[in-house]
Amino acid sequence: MSYLMKGFKGHSSVMCKVAGSLFRAHTLKSTFGINEHLKIWRASSQLSSAKTDSYSYIIVGAGSAGCVLANRLTEDPHSSVLLLEAGPKDTVLGSTRLMWKIHMPAALTYNLCDEKYNWYYHTTPQRHLDGRVMYWPRGRVWGGSSSLNAMVYIRGHAEDYNRWDREGARGWDYERCLPYFKKAQTHELGPDRYRGGNGPLHVSRGKTNHPLHQAFLEAAQQAGYPFTDDMNGYQQEGFGWMDMTIHKGQRWSTASAYLRPAISRPNFSVAEKTLVTKILFQGTKCIGIEYVKNGQRKKVFANKEVILSGGAINSPQLLMLSGIGNADDLRKLGIPVVCHLPGVGQNLQDHLEVYVQQKCTKPITLYSAQKPLNMVRIGLEWLWKFTGEGATAHLESGGFIRSEPGVPHPDIQFHFLPSQVIDHGRVAPTMEAYQVHVGPMRSTSVGWLKLKSSDPNDHPIIEPNYLSTERDIWEFRQCVKLTREIFAQKAFEKFRGPEIQPGNHVQSDKDIDAFIRQKADSAYHPSCTCKMGQPSDSTAVVDPQTKVIGVENLRVVDASIMPSVVTGNLNAPTIMIAEKAADIIKGLPSLQEKNVPVYKPKTLETQR
Repeated sequence: MSYLMKGFKGHSSVMCKVAGSLFRAHTLKSTFGINEHLKIWRASSQLSSAKTDSYSYIIVGAGSAGCVLANRLTEDPHSSVLLLEAGPKDTVLGSTRLMWKIHMPAALTYNLCDEKYNWYYHTTPQRHLDGRVMYWPRGRVWGGSSSLNAMVYIRGHAEDYNRWDREGARGWDYERCLPYFKKAQTHELGPDRYRGGNGPLHVSRGKTNHPLHQAFLEAAQQAGYPFTDDMNGYQQEGFGWMDMTIHKGQRWSTASAYLRPAISRPNFSVAEKTLVTKILFQGTKCIGIEYVKNGQRKKVFANKEVILSGGAINSPQLLMLSGIGNADDLRKLGIPVVCHLPGVGQNLQDHLEVYVQQKCTKPITLYSAQKPLNMVRIGLEWLWKFTGEGATAHLESGGFIRSEPGVPHPDIQFHFLPSQVIDHGRVAPTMEAYQVHVGPMRSTSVGWLKLKSSDPNDHPIIEPNYLSTERDIWEFRQCVKLTREIFAQKAFEKFRGPEIQPGNHVQSDKDIDAFIRQKADSAYHPSCTCKMGQPSDSTAVVDPQTKVIGVENLRVVDASIMPSVVTGNLNAPTIMIAEKAADIIKGLPSLQEKNVPVYKPKTLETQR
């Protein structure tokens, strides 16, 4: 997903020089808070080099969850927190402007496809996807994947959280999760029963009002689907304008929302470019961690707890490297077993999606905006004012529908983009085109990950097991057919050219299935590898208090603890998980909002 800045890599040096010139100009004028940025940068550097080797809490991973926890736990001046991140900062000299590749929303492809801020994972060859190896970008930078993602803010459906509660995550039902979505959020449209009004995470709607977004929403209604004015509120089902984590033209990652506001607190230390290699135990009691920084191996200790927030790949990997996992697998690698916990790395779930692309007969897509001269213009405007086409990721409309009658709530998601994406944005678009990203939300295919070796630098073996059930294959067929139906509506008549992908020659179920095998790709939503559940559940890794089962003083708080994947993008739910976990760690009772109404279809006898 990407997009305006794709194809501009040869001009990066120009942009960097321009950024430097603008930065100097703004410094001289003292109008953009650079002095404050530098103060934070200096404070961070001092804290990072602190000699303390013991803290109340050690948080591993400064990503979507870790930044939230660091902020909330340091609200207590009596608790000291060390936050460790394997990647670098998301700023240059404290400035987000100079790190435009991260903070310019339209430039997101740079870091999706660059190992500097990205773990750059790959799966095993997928048997049901023509043997293809799938690319999985994950953030390795302050903000984690919230510094790499497409900035789409989707919470999921209320029934996802009620299902979690039934699956063993007691106390994680919708009425106990909604308050934490709201606590995190400041929505630009103001607070209501579903939206927050004074949280750190700024959420906005798109400003381009692009005619192709308008056509998409109109076409969906012509196809018989409802318009929803807030797919994160009362009614997820239908099509509407997407919420985005963009604030005043900049990506609003958890580093911007939570980390930077807390970084000058005297009880907070943060270290970047620090690889945690092992959790330290005395028996089954967690006492600290071992890490490598600047080639030196060191240890640091926690008086209260160690909290893993490395994400759905790194957290189970670190547990297994430290002796927590399937005992047989660990012994084969020569890793001493601390706790036999066979669920670690199992239950891997992700969203798979495909692009349905249509040629556009009018020159109104983002194709011309991606020409070098136009990109310079767009980049300069963003660098100077944080406005213009660089100030959005352009995924401004989308929707959720049910795949067939009898499905109680949406199980297919759409993201619409007025541009063409090829190979994760690593290849520049070739024509005026628009597309929808579409895929099933609750696939029945489940995978796993395991250690390749006992070396922390080795990526684990990732086996998502995509499209391994007949149900998943059928749902993907539906995704293509239902998308084509929307694109065939009258609203697109004046824009519709030939279908690029799958192509008009792809009509039979057999041909559609072959297209899916050739072109489906990850939506970058790995989750559920440290499943939350009851201690009596042999597949659970953490209990509903986020504590790792079978050991003491160790928690996991990130997308890996989801019992099952939610209906939508994962960044907003991960932030919610961390907000709720922070209250649990502090010993506070859960926030709760009872009897909040949620839309249900009038009948399940029809698909729409």
